[in-house]
Amino acid sequence: MTSAWPHREAKMDLSDFQREIQERYGEIDRASGSFFLLSVLLEECGELATAIRRQEAAAAEEVADVVFCALSIANLLEVDVDHLLQQKYLRRGVDEVTRSWTDFQM
Repeated sequence: MTSAWPHREAKMDLSDFQREIQERYGEIDRASGSFFLLSVLLEECGELATAIRRQEAAAAEEVADVVFCALSIANLLEVDVDHLLQQKYLRRGVDEVTRSWTDFQM
């Protein structure tokens, strides 16, 4: 297994990034299992919440950790995240997406 990705400067779309995660970490993720990955995701969400609450610059890195963990789980579940995000959040109207957000007023 290679320790570093050789194309660090390349821009990637979400599908490409998800595929790279699958290629690089898929075997480890399958061995770890979905419940372990879920526990790591929840831990990272907690770290993100703490960083946001404390207004720390580390929040940016915690966002990356949360996305990485979510994509690892998506790979295990064979979910095309790019497609679903577009379908659920971009192809529908803002009012349709936010209608259940009762705690938020524009």
